[in-house]
Amino acid sequence: MQLTASIFKAYDIRGIVPGAINASVAQALGRAFGTLALREGQKAVAVGRDGRLSGPELSAALMRGLADAGVEVIDIGLATTPMLYFAANTLCASGIQVTGSHNPKDYNGFKMVLAGRAIYGDEIQALRRMMEAENWELRAGGQVRRVDVLAAYQARIVGDIQLARPLKIVVDCGNGIAGASAPGILRAIGCEVTELFSEVDGNFPNHHPDPSKPENLRDLMAALKSGDAELGLAFDGDGDRLGIVTKEGNTIYPDRQMMLFARDVLQRVPGGTILFDVKCSQQLAPAIVAAGGVPMMFKTGHSLIKAKMKEINSPLGGEMSGHIFFKERWYGFDDGTYAGCRLLEILSQSPDANAVLNALPSSFSTPELNVKCVEGQPQALVTQLVSRADFDAPATRNTIDGLRVDWPDGFGLIRASNTTPVLVLRFEGHTPGALARIQTDMMALLHQVLPGAVTDEAAH
Repeated sequence: MQLTASIFKAYDIRGIVPGAINASVAQALGRAFGTLALREGQKAVAVGRDGRLSGPELSAALMRGLADAGVEVIDIGLATTPMLYFAANTLCASGIQVTGSHNPKDYNGFKMVLAGRAIYGDEIQALRRMMEAENWELRAGGQVRRVDVLAAYQARIVGDIQLARPLKIVVDCGNGIAGASAPGILRAIGCEVTELFSEVDGNFPNHHPDPSKPENLRDLMAALKSGDAELGLAFDGDGDRLGIVTKEGNTIYPDRQMMLFARDVLQRVPGGTILFDVKCSQQLAPAIVAAGGVPMMFKTGHSLIKAKMKEINSPLGGEMSGHIFFKERWYGFDDGTYAGCRLLEILSQSPDANAVLNALPSSFSTPELNVKCVEGQPQALVTQLVSRADFDAPATRNTIDGLRVDWPDGFGLIRASNTTPVLVLRFEGHTPGALARIQTDMMALLHQVLPGAVTDEAAH
């Protein structure tokens, strides 16, 4: 079978429909994944899809392929990616979500869980090789049954969350799939909800559903300004990431959310190891230590963080991109709706939610910046950067994922993206002057290996 190799990303499969991803690719994936699932003793695989226009055709073909392999398919229909993960934690241990995540509307793809683990890297390449060779195993006995998981998923969250007082919030779902479930769940835990763009529409007519981009939060900020709600929540296209906006229009980025979550979780899991990625603020580790926890910086990537959390039995993990993983009281997967509910539970204990958020330690930082490269170039450039980086003490180097250099008053990061051929850069300083100095020093280093490199803001 002829495939576009570039659709097989580090953590998922993703590409443009119908050129790179179409019904025949989806069916072949079903046959290959079903073959691997049965080899691991997995007899059932859950399948969900987000609100993209190509979702019905792709999920139908995927389920045909899984059934061809002899698998029992649990079709959960339209659902957020976290609802698919929920099904793969409660009904079976494997699942595939048909989703384009935060990509433009002509994209779609597949996020996969096999035998309780999010597959990535070599396992995704093994699927590609099986699909190309068509050496899957077809068996009789495959079937599809329809199960609606929303009621059980909502009941599980509502049973877990206790608000100390009702909260008035605005929720912007950006016409993504979270619009079909999140507002109802937030009302069920005791919130008064003003909804923006909850109608699921794969054309995304209002703005793109990616809360990591400031321009996608403008409508939410306007609604907070004109109304009497305390707080704004925004979800991405498939519902696994969360954005938070205060009454005054300040975005509370995920590394600052993690300070609040760590403080809460560590009350019940004292001494727990809290995991976060290399893009997070320098302020996060001291906040974790102050709350009685052990901070651990790790590689970027939701599948990598989940695997590491499982390995070290971490109660909480988070990424700058907005993926928050609760193992304490939850299943360890990233879920924007559940993270939003946990945040509201914490904030409801204070008479002024915004004061709590605004009091979190802050700094001066750039957004995530990208430098476009050619395929395969970013990794080679990072290797050169690491060999040339020779900053005087008190600077310290971390090379777990690219090159991160920390000074007492800030940090600089240059790493290779795992999903697109770009370098990812982020700079932070405790003062504007420190930020400017660190950015200048790190860019000077980059220009040694890539003369003329220019940055633009990342699309996450």
